[in-house]
Amino acid sequence: MRIAPSRSRILRGGTAAVAAAALVALGAVPALAADPEPDLGVGTIAPVKGVQPGSSFSTPLTFLNKGTAEVPEAWVTYAVSPGLEADETHKNCTYDTIGSYDEMPASNVASCKIDQPLKPGVVYRTAKPVSLKALDSAFRDNLRVSIGVHEPGPDDGGSTEPVPGTGDPLTLVEEGPATDADRTNHPEAYARADVTAANTADFALTGDEKQGKVGEKVTATVKFANKGPARVQGLPDESVTTVDIHIPEGTSVVKPHDFCEVITKTHYRCGTSQSWVNVNGGESYPFVLRIDKAVGRTTGEVSFTGQERPFDRNAENDTAQIVIDTGEDEGTAGSSGSSGSSGSNGSTGGTGGSSSTGGSGSTGSTGSTGGTAGTSGGSADTGGATAGGATPQTGGNLAATGSDSTAPLIGMAAAAVAAGGGILWAVRRRSAAQDG
Repeated sequence: MRIAPSRSRILRGGTAAVAAAALVALGAVPALAADPEPDLGVGTIAPVKGVQPGSSFSTPLTFLNKGTAEVPEAWVTYAVSPGLEADETHKNCTYDTIGSYDEMPASNVASCKIDQPLKPGVVYRTAKPVSLKALDSAFRDNLRVSIGVHEPGPDDGGSTEPVPGTGDPLTLVEEGPATDADRTNHPEAYARADVTAANTADFALTGDEKQGKVGEKVTATVKFANKGPARVQGLPDESVTTVDIHIPEGTSVVKPHDFCEVITKTHYRCGTSQSWVNVNGGESYPFVLRIDKAVGRTTGEVSFTGQERPFDRNAENDTAQIVIDTGEDEGTAGSSGSSGSSGSNGSTGGTGGSSSTGGSGSTGSTGSTGGTAGTSGGSADTGGATAGGATPQTGGNLAATGSDSTAPLIGMAAAAVAAGGGILWAVRRRSAAQDG
């Protein structure tokens, strides 16, 4: 199920469009000569598996100056997802937390100034492996490491005030001249590794119960919650889970929740606002329902669907119900039931039935017309649900992001680079000020 497109994604796509247009416009301008950026690489990091929540672990990091000139100093940055944090700090590093924005979860970040030269063609490693701690919420986490020659600036997502470390400085030591294998193993100035902890998370559903009379509207709210102890990161750009909601008999949907798509008139599928869910986080799905028939106490089933959840070992709260008490059954509702049954076709005539107080008129055509209006009203509700479902997340994948609209622009930008003698533009992510 795709996550709903957000305003931030639209802005980010627009920024990319402006940048691409600028590249095309500047394609004919001769590129100014500039010193090439140093060619630095981070070694591939092995995945870390089976970490126990609350325990510490360490991982070695290696770097390579793949260029031909010495680099006088460098900046090493390592960031971890919210289930991890630095186990020890270094006095040449600062530590802060970047909040979530767009489809990016929060990160705990260390930025370290390496005040020593890096010789060309030499492999370096950290003097001591970087030590990290798995928090109680650790489960599907990751470590990202980068190296560069410029001090990292403030992140678009906003961050806490950087705090200096207090331990021994993070330093690099020479391992020796780089081999062909070393160059292959340090392809980019960035590397990423998954860190998985042996943890569980209890996904739970809660239904709702409402009471009303024929013709009235009620709002029933289904809730999804992660009761922990683990924070769960799902597949990139997809809802962390999906929820099937079946509407109780005798009711129709006036307004579904924006994160839900219509499967049938009585079946909706709802996603999540992000591809992760924090401990005690989740979603609420309010549905405005109209009571069309008096069928007594009627229920609709709610259940999880989508991604498998092997981490969820409590099946007792994986289903729930929407319960609507609609009053007397139509079979015992007297003349009210008779006039309802005289509506043109089926339950959609229920509204017409209630309006058939004029049914004492000589013709049933008015009731029939009321039934038709009820039918068209129903189709309008369905249309509204479809439109609402297309905007937020649905199905399996995150809703189209700015990357969809910028794909052709990337080609334009590439052409501009070729024509313009190698002009390179970097477009930073736009902040959405939207906390997942």
